[in-house]
Amino acid sequence: MACAVACTLLIGLAVTYVLVRISKHKISKEPHRRRRQLKLPPGSMGWPYIGETLQLYSQDPNLFFATRQKRYGEIFKTRLLGCPCVMLASPEAAKFVLVTQAHLFKPTYPRSKERLIGPWALFFHQGDYHLRLRKIVQAAVSPDALRGIVPDVERLVVPLLRSWDGREFSTFHAMKQLPFDAGVLVIFGGQLEDRHRSELKKNFFIVEKGYNSFPNSFPRTTYHKAIQARKRLGGILAEIMNERRKLGSPAKSNDLLSRLMNSEERLSDDQIADNVIGVLFAAQDTTASVMTWILKFLHDDPKLLQAVKDEQMAIWETNEQGRRPLTWAQIRSMILTHKVILESLRMASIISFTFREAVDDVEYKGYLIPKGWKVMPLFRNIHHNSEFFREPQIFNPSRFEVAPKPNTFFPFGTGIHACPGNELAKLEILVLIHHLVTNYRWEIMGQQGGEVEYCPFPVPKQGLVVKLWRVSDSSRAEQSS
Repeated sequence: MACAVACTLLIGLAVTYVLVRISKHKISKEPHRRRRQLKLPPGSMGWPYIGETLQLYSQDPNLFFATRQKRYGEIFKTRLLGCPCVMLASPEAAKFVLVTQAHLFKPTYPRSKERLIGPWALFFHQGDYHLRLRKIVQAAVSPDALRGIVPDVERLVVPLLRSWDGREFSTFHAMKQLPFDAGVLVIFGGQLEDRHRSELKKNFFIVEKGYNSFPNSFPRTTYHKAIQARKRLGGILAEIMNERRKLGSPAKSNDLLSRLMNSEERLSDDQIADNVIGVLFAAQDTTASVMTWILKFLHDDPKLLQAVKDEQMAIWETNEQGRRPLTWAQIRSMILTHKVILESLRMASIISFTFREAVDDVEYKGYLIPKGWKVMPLFRNIHHNSEFFREPQIFNPSRFEVAPKPNTFFPFGTGIHACPGNELAKLEILVLIHHLVTNYRWEIMGQQGGEVEYCPFPVPKQGLVVKLWRVSDSSRAEQSS
């Protein structure tokens, strides 16, 4: 009897084990079966490894993406720089990747670029670390924080414009100075010594030059020089932090470095340095590109330029003909100028797309996006789609009298990885435009065609060479009357 019971129990256990294994096998096979049922998006992967990289870099990128969107639709595949990619060119797809299912797509950057900025920079991360760091950075560049630095930004703009008076220069390269100086202002407040500022500037621009160079680590190459300059930047920032610890931060210090050093996150010096350099990089070329395009768009439309002048001259008159500094309220009252900025961002689409990487197999509209594939929402294609923006190739700031349809305008990205410094960038641009149109005139030198170069952000040919000159008080008074 006991033997029969034991046998029954053993048989029961064996049957249960087999059923569990079969069940587990079915469950484990289900994702793979589902993956086999899904198909990859349409498109061409091009040549082995290099894919369609040569086609992308040998023609206008806008043409490259637009041609494939027309052929394959809003989702298509390709291979770029050795990586299989899925391109997404609809508002719904951008929202899917960047907002509603953002946890399925991690930010991804080439290792060579990560080395130059630092692996702890917030935009290389997602999850809790990213959210905590983003909160700290946002607090330093929020409208409340920026309200008090308007006069400081003016003190950066006025001498910069004065240094260009009577000269011919490449706008894009000259404009890089302002976002760098504004970044230093937000990061260090008024606590940075001249010697540290000089060394930071010198080494930062060496790193910036190497950021988009071929990542060759042989001595004397641009990239190798950038790596060495990045090490020096780390040493300079460590010295600044050590000096602050010895002196003690002022009780009311709200600059970004103080916020990072005194945060509850107990960040290491390397983490702080990576995020400081990351913030300096984040708005450097992008802000300079936008300011360059604004000069071109205003120059090409005299009627619009006059309307912007009228708006700014009214503020100039209120401020005792420029003798008093701008206020935050006046910055917020520059309605037309703000629309010009938004339309410039749409037309130029400085950030044409963003890189993400699928952290798992993802299904989108019946297509498979395999784990590890790069995913690229194409902002430019959406910004230039006539379904969302009427006559998209015409520069028309009045289109922003009505808010764009949701998920059709991504000048600073969207979702948890949207640029936290967008208000700082707008402040710099608004202050620059105010002093530019009330005190100066400019002329584009050479051919004024629509040629664009990519370095890597789109800018007019040669960075838009202009000649700037200051207007006399008599001619300004004549105009205002």
